[in-house]
Amino acid sequence: MLSFRTTGYNGYGVRYSPFYDNKVAVATSANYGLVGNGRLYLLSINDDGSITQDNIFDTQDGLFSVAWSESHENQVLTSSGDGSISLFDITLSKFPVMNFKAHQREVFSVNWNLVEKHSFCSASWDGTVRVWSPMNSDPLLTLTSAKDHSVIASAPGSKMAPPLSAKPSLENTTNDCVYNAVFSPHDANVIISCNSASHLQIWDIRSPQPLQMDFIAHGGLETLSCDFNKYRTSVIATASVDKTIKVWDLRTISGVAHAGSPLQPHHNVGPTPLNRFIGHDFAIRNIAWSPHSGDKLLSCSYDMTCRVWNDQTDDKARFLNKTNHGQACVNVFGRHREFVVGCDWSLWGEPGWVASTGWDEMVYIWDAKRKY
Repeated sequence: MLSFRTTGYNGYGVRYSPFYDNKVAVATSANYGLVGNGRLYLLSINDDGSITQDNIFDTQDGLFSVAWSESHENQVLTSSGDGSISLFDITLSKFPVMNFKAHQREVFSVNWNLVEKHSFCSASWDGTVRVWSPMNSDPLLTLTSAKDHSVIASAPGSKMAPPLSAKPSLENTTNDCVYNAVFSPHDANVIISCNSASHLQIWDIRSPQPLQMDFIAHGGLETLSCDFNKYRTSVIATASVDKTIKVWDLRTISGVAHAGSPLQPHHNVGPTPLNRFIGHDFAIRNIAWSPHSGDKLLSCSYDMTCRVWNDQTDDKARFLNKTNHGQACVNVFGRHREFVVGCDWSLWGEPGWVASTGWDEMVYIWDAKRKY
């Protein structure tokens, strides 16, 4: 286990570089992200086991998320509490090379397209998911799920009249905060997102009606994180304040909203998941499927732990009502002393190395297979 302290700044997001096996980016905020500035850390993991700081970038508002570019080895995205997104070149100093400003509230996640590699998406508390190009300061597309669950899709130059205003009122979006949006690693045009109204939504950005599927994932409770399985194209996972992780096979979900149709009142509970993991004591803040194995999942929680899960379900598990509970948890990392908010798998070397960061101002690099 290796460690680094982000003194004076509380960790929110951590990501391994897709180009270098020893570089990690960490997004942090002063005063737990409630007020004050932020700082982006660029760290190197050395052969002697130490972690050193290569560069830092200070920002005017707290940082909530970070994502490495998939097309340029020295570029990193951050999202901020003031609604802005910044693109940094880690070889430069002080200032970003590009700023993106369209969100009206905190941007809680940014995610780079793993397939097309020249676009990224963002999720915000203003209730929108936006798709961007790093070459354009304006969003390419805005996806908005309104309270009646109809869809707004607007793009610069589009002549299509949206069913509702393309500028949703902020006074009604606090209950529809989008916490996370992720591009599919299998299809460059598919995005999943989750929000505070417990909805998991699948979008196809090529379609005139981008919303392809919409269902209640966690019984009406806030859904904080979602991710695509890297090996099973139709399998995703969601995590919630209800302390559970649910695994879904999108092929087996029926009776939910499709292609912009409204969600019916009797769908308050939602469909049956393929699997469910129970073990965290408080809300689960982030999850990530392993890039090395289709049955391993990483999570971090407000209970100050990270956990590694083994998903042993198959396509028939839903119909057998087979769910794994405590026995699915194969490792617990408990070195953090505050909320653990960010986690990520290493793409390199022996499969199993992960990074985590939290409000205790600590970044840990640890082996997911080793007991601590």
